[in-house]
This record gives sequence, structure tokens and C-alpha cells, in this order.
Amino acid sequence: MLLVFASCADLLAHEIRPAIVDLEFVGDGVVRLDMSLILEAALAEIGADHGDTDDSPNAQRYDQFRLMDETDLATEFSRFRARFLNGVTLKADDAPVSLVVEAVDLDPVGDVDFARLSRLTLSGQLPPNTKAVVFAFDPSFGPSVIRVADNAGEYSYSAYLEDGGSSEPIPVEGGLTVSAGQIIGDYIGIGFTHIVPKGLDHILFVVGLFLLSPRLKLLLIQITSFTVAHSVTLALAMLGVISVPASIVEPLIAASIVFIAVENLMTSRLSPWRPFVVFGFGLLHGLGFAGVLTEIGLSPAHFVSGLIGFNVGVEAGQLAVVAACYALFGAWFSDKSWYRARVTMPMSLAIAAVAVWWFAERTGMIA
Repeated sequence: MLLVFASCADLLAHEIRPAIVDLEFVGDGVVRLDMSLILEAALAEIGADHGDTDDSPNAQRYDQFRLMDETDLATEFSRFRARFLNGVTLKADDAPVSLVVEAVDLDPVGDVDFARLSRLTLSGQLPPNTKAVVFAFDPSFGPSVIRVADNAGEYSYSAYLEDGGSSEPIPVEGGLTVSAGQIIGDYIGIGFTHIVPKGLDHILFVVGLFLLSPRLKLLLIQITSFTVAHSVTLALAMLGVISVPASIVEPLIAASIVFIAVENLMTSRLSPWRPFVVFGFGLLHGLGFAGVLTEIGLSPAHFVSGLIGFNVGVEAGQLAVVAACYALFGAWFSDKSWYRARVTMPMSLAIAAVAVWWFAERTGMIA
């Protein structure tokens, strides 16, 4: 219980989301960067090394920015503009390109339980005869995704720059593509880190499954059911077939964790219908995963490879959680007569308490 509560000191996750940067060569040597980002995180310089804003020493500044209306936030950005432009780097054949802010589009304060996306447009003039450009985003502002559309409007190139690294040289005349293998590799990493360490709600769900029955066969049936289900809704959501707002999905994910934890308290045996319940909850969690891929900007051209990589990464993250549970207490205590009383019951109670709090926060029942 202490381990769970210690990791949930602030139970409402403020996950860092990458800035999405669309690079376009608009003619006459002009290059434009259309950016969608959590501007408050950049202003507070939360940093790419933090998966959650609450882990940063600048978390208080971030929370203050989130409460500002669009006018006050625009004023803060004006003060920060020079620092921001210094952190958005574009080099043309190794020569720095001077960028200016053309437009700032900020939304009013909405539901503060969810991050507000802002839109910025930057532009610059390339030197004559520039062959290629290289983009980099200061890791103090968080991770980023750089995308380049081809003549058909499809994103032929996209790269996830998690640690503030530079993109590949991007030809001005186009033609840069990413292989399916590269996309799969990138999205395996994205899927894994979305579970470990960023996906605390998904981690608690998997731990809840483990606690009732640590027997490997029964556990794998549940995990497989969960994986198949979230793969289905993830694909359908990314294809635009279904769409459910985060304000509905996130509270229901918390409710699914409560259900699993309470069931652990109510019964000592795995019921034959539990894999079907887990399948239903997997459909729900898949909608949450879809929100992540949407924000990262998975392009239609890379849909299949990105989806495969992300699902493999999520599955690897889930299995890592199971392995950790087994190594910490399953292998040593699961066959003890006191396992249920001293492990399953207190940990399930702690998980239920955390998830109830999440549900209350995500539905606005508490501030």
C-alpha cells in the first residue's frame, strides 16, 4: 500500500505530450513550422526527461500557467519568445535559420484536468540553394515530433525526437521517407514508455489482474484478452470509425481499475467470465491509447507499421509489469496461506482507493 500511495502523491497525472511540428517549404525559400504543443509545459521548461509534469521542480509554475486565460498566457509567451526561438533550431546545410513567430493561437481555459493545446506558426528564410534542413527542439521544452508532408499531403516523413536530438537532414525538394522497420522500432519505444513509466493507470490495472491469480496461464489469458481488445479499438479510433472524448474515456478507465480491485476484494477465485470483462475494459483502454497516437501524429502512410510497433511496445510494457510483480512477491509468496490476506487484499484496497480518487478528479467531483 505504501508503494502504491508513494507513487501517487499527486493522483491526477499531467503527462508530458510531444509538440507536433509540421514543416513545410512554401516557396521562394520560405520555410514554415506549424506547431501544436502544450505551451504551458514549454514556458515552465518541464523538460523531456520528465514523463509527468508533477515530477519536475517547475510543476508549480506549470500549474499556474494552466489556470491563465488566453490573454495572460499570450503575455507570458511574449516575455518568453526570445528564449523559445532560441530553443527551436533549424539549420539549412549547417547554417542557422533565423525564425520569427508569425501567429499564436491560444484557447480559453477549459477543463483544467486536461492539457490545453496551443498552436504556433514560425517561419524563416532559407539561404539560396539550400539542399536540406535539420530540425531540433530544446529538450527543456519537452519531446517533439517533426513531420513533413509530400505532394499528396501525406506525411512521408515523421520522427519522434524524445530527447531533444536532431532530425535527419530533410531535403527541400522532398523525397525523404521512413522505412516500416524504423517506424515499428520508434513506436515500440513509444508504446513501452506509455506503460512504463508513464501509464500509471494501466500499470495498476495490470497489477490488479495479477493480484487475484498469479498463476501464469490464467494471467496470460487475461492479458491476451486485454491486448486483443485494446488493439481493436485503437485501430478503429485511429481510422476515425469511432471517437470518444477523453473527458469520458479517462473517468471510465479509472472506473475499470476500481472494478478489478473491488472484485479482488470480493472473491478469492478467478471467475470464468473475468476474461470477458477484461476484454470489455481492454476496448475502453484502447480508446485511451488512441489519444496518445493522435497527439503524437501517426500519419496514414505509417498506419500499419506504427500500430504494430505501438501494440508490441504496450504488450512488452504490460509483460514487464507482470514480471516485476512476479519477481517482487509472486514467486516468493503466492503459494503461502497468508498471500491473500497480506498481499492481495491490502494492495487491491490501495489500488481501489487510488482509482476512486482518479475517477472523482476526472469527473470534476473534486478539484
